[in-house]
Amino acid sequence: MSVWTDPADLRKWALGIEVTKASGTLAAETKALFTVSGRVMVTSFYGVVTTAITVANSFKLQHNPTTGATSDLVAATDIGTTDTPIGNVVGFSGVKTASIVHGPGSAPTLTAGLVMTAGSIEQVSAGTDGAITWYLTYVPLDASATVVAA
Repeated sequence: MSVWTDPADLRKWALGIEVTKASGTLAAETKALFTVSGRVMVTSFYGVVTTAITVANSFKLQHNPTTGATSDLVAATDIGTTDTPIGNVVGFSGVKTASIVHGPGSAPTLTAGLVMTAGSIEQVSAGTDGAITWYLTYVPLDASATVVAA
């Protein structure tokens, strides 16, 4: 007898709860993507380009905790001088000094979970075109911890 597992249930079991956030048109700004309450472990974090990024854009992600100093999640990387077309997947390994990697249909995601405290996860963009929808999965470490789209 075959037993089929619902893909959403399997993802939740393996990676935790999924949250998504569309960036809107990238602008030269720091913009909150997600709000973290309590302590969580981020198990995957990647984006899908929904509008091509075609101008020079030094781009990074950072965690801005409620208490303490802001910390880069990935090194600033130019994702626009060489166009990043619609459908490209944008990812990073979780090593703060590593670059963002993107490619058609695939890119790496975290090599290990990232423990984050209350605060916000932000994108820092220097470019002025393109859009990315971000996908994040997490496991609460505190009983009431959550991550929600900002």
